[in-house]
This record gives sequence, C-alpha cells and structure tokens, in this order.
Amino acid sequence: MLARLASFLWGKFQSKAEVRKFITLGLIFFLIIGSYWALRPVKHSIFCAIVGIEYEPLAKIISLFVIIPILMVYSKLVDLLPRRTVFYLLTAIYGSLSLFFAWRFMQPSCGLLTLETDPTRLIGWLWFIFVESFGSLMVSLFWAITTDVTNADSAKRGFPLIVVLGQTGNILGPLALQAKRYGFTHSGPIVAIIAMIMFAMGGLMWFFFYSTPKSQLRGYVAKNEIVVEKKVRPGIFEGFFHIATKPYLLIIFGIVVAYEAIITVVDYHFMALARTVYITEIDYNAYLNSYAIWTGIIATSCIVFGISNIQRRLGISASLFLMPILTLAGVLTIAIYPTLSVAFWTIAIAKAVNYALNQPVIKQLYIPTSKDTRYKAQAWIDMFGSRGSKAVGSGVNLVRGVLTSAYGSLGLTVFLFGFCGMSIFTVIGWLFGAHYLAGTYQEAIDNNEIVC
Repeated sequence: MLARLASFLWGKFQSKAEVRKFITLGLIFFLIIGSYWALRPVKHSIFCAIVGIEYEPLAKIISLFVIIPILMVYSKLVDLLPRRTVFYLLTAIYGSLSLFFAWRFMQPSCGLLTLETDPTRLIGWLWFIFVESFGSLMVSLFWAITTDVTNADSAKRGFPLIVVLGQTGNILGPLALQAKRYGFTHSGPIVAIIAMIMFAMGGLMWFFFYSTPKSQLRGYVAKNEIVVEKKVRPGIFEGFFHIATKPYLLIIFGIVVAYEAIITVVDYHFMALARTVYITEIDYNAYLNSYAIWTGIIATSCIVFGISNIQRRLGISASLFLMPILTLAGVLTIAIYPTLSVAFWTIAIAKAVNYALNQPVIKQLYIPTSKDTRYKAQAWIDMFGSRGSKAVGSGVNLVRGVLTSAYGSLGLTVFLFGFCGMSIFTVIGWLFGAHYLAGTYQEAIDNNEIVC
C-alpha cells in the first residue's frame, strides 16, 4: 500500500527492492530527525535554564570554532574507515555522550534542579554545542551515504519518501518525548531516552546494508569520475579545499549560509518572545515542542500533497527559487507584525518548506559529484557553513540586543526593518546562485559527467 501511494505521489518505482531500500533509509532518517527535533527544544530550554537565553547568540558563535576540530576528526575517520563504520561509530559516541549529559542534568548540585542561571556553568555550553554538532554531522553523513547508493533518476522517486518518513519523526519525536507529558520535573530523563534512539540508528543502518541487494547499492557513475578522483587533494582539510576551488560547491555553500543566517535572526526573535511568556524550563520546553510538532505537520503535508512535484514538473530551478522567495516573504511579515503568534507560524512554515523541498533538492545537487565531495565537502558545507552562518546571524542578534536595550520597542522596529534591507540583497544573490546550480547540475546529468 505504501509502495502504491509513493508511486502515485512521486513516480513509479522500478521494483519492490527499490521501495524497501528507501523505506529502510526513511526509517533511519525517521530516527535521526525524530531524535534531533526532540533534542532541539530541549537544547534551548536546558541552555536557557542553566546559562540564560541572552547568551544563546554567543553560544552559536562559539560553536563555529568548536566545529572545526570536529570536522578535522570526521574527515580523518572518513579516510581511514568505511563510511558505514563511521556512522556506527558516531551513533555510539553521541549515544554515550547523551547518557552522560542526562546523568549530569539529574544531579541535584549542578543539573536542572539548580534553579539559578549562571553563565559560568560549563555543562550548559557543552550541551548546546553537542546538540548543534549532532544535527549537522549525522544528517550530513546520512545523506552522503544515501546519495552514494542512489542514482539521479531513483532519487526523484525515493528522496521524497525518505523525507516524508523523516518529517514523521519531526512530528512524533517532540510529541512523544516531552518531559511534561510524563510528569517529569525537568528534561533530563528525556535526554537518556534519546540516547537509546541514537544507538538504534547504528543498528538499523547495519540492517540496511545487510538486507539490501547489491543491485540497489549502486550510485551515480560518471565517465570522468576516475580522473577527478585522482586529482583530489588529500588531507583533513580536503573538503575545505574542494569548496574553495570549485564554484559549484562554493555557491551551494553560499546558499546554505544565506538561508541559515536569515533564519537564525528570525528564530532568535521567536525564541526571545517565547521566553518572556514561558518562564520555567519545562513550560518553555513544552511550547517549543509544539512549534517542532507543527513544523513537522506542515512539512509532512507539503510532501504528501506533492510539493516535490514542483521539481518533477517544473524542473530543479523552480525548486531552488521557491525557498529564497518564501524566506524573504517571512522576514517582511515579521517586520510588519513582530508578535509571537506571527513569528511562530512564520518560522514553522519557513523551516517546514526547507525540510520538505529545499533540503532534498540541495542533497540531489551532490549526486553528480565525486565520493570525496559527497562525504567531505558536503560535511564542511553542512557543518561549517551552517555554524558559520548561524554565527553571522548571532552577530546580528547581538546588535538587536543592544538596540532593544537602549531604545526598547523603537530599537526593535529599527532593527527589523534594517534586517529586511539586508535580506533583500541576500536573496537577490541567492537567486542568481540557484540559477547557476540548476543549469550546471542538469548539464552534468544529461552528459553523464561529474561536476567536481
């Protein structure tokens, strides 16, 4: 039944084995996204309870510098170990660290039972960076493995199925893993439950490679791939060199930065408004969970009702153009109506469309690239690009704090309209970059070549 529904929505699958392949990958993505979106509200609520919301922009800036050594270690692991082994190792590490954080948060002397916020409490800073790295690294590695075993034609059918299962996790994760739902006084026990889900990710990935026929594990093969692979510069900064020397990757990097920088500013506006209404950690967490659930519902609805058909019928250009236009519309809406309810729905819709359409299309752009590009350059773009853009957005948020502290609501109004002007210029560049990427991708696919 699921196969027939998927074929109706996204195109006819070639075999039952192909359907099973994408369902299994979708279940892995379900666990990743479900655990991440359960962690995301907990990340904010715990950090605000331990350190304070006013330090969140600084935490995002610090995470940019911490992510560099993490990327260096990741690049080395990808060189030394099979990609699936790296996935098993990372799920074990993140699961173990989650258990450690859960134990610390439940300690009476230094955890969430201590009611006073204090910026010197190191555990809060480490927790924030931990969740930030998990969201970027695990999603990036999952998509790198997925694109490695999928060709361009199969991706058009299978990627929407993966994403709809992932967005189901976006709904069920925060819906089921709420501390308030189970009568907990704080979110520490929820972190321990999520640790178990992380261990399950590694087991399900092992099952995928064990049970999937080899005929379904063949990815995109181009006639010039061997030549390009030999020219790749080795080392832990290999992904960085790829980005710096290849316009195609540099523009993907720019698009990621543009989106994340704008959304970081909008997201902080929403979080700051919500924090003034919901004071305790558990109430703030419950409200952010409702936001996460609605984001998943909107994203899933978009996929089920065929938002991916935009690419099938209008081409990859239309898919890449939609996100910057919607993002700018959201910024203008918040500038005119800077209320909590407007911010709630604006950020939920923007993130939902990003997850339902923009991210799968961006991941498809890596199909006509070399393996090292898919694993290393993609990780640098997803992690360093995402963290870097969030650091830029957080720098803008620090200006917001200065203006609102000095001039109150007038300062906030000046900030929002100034941010609108910046966003307009950013979106114009974003659209030009999307046009270049769409043309380059289609030319590579048509000629059976790789871009870089």
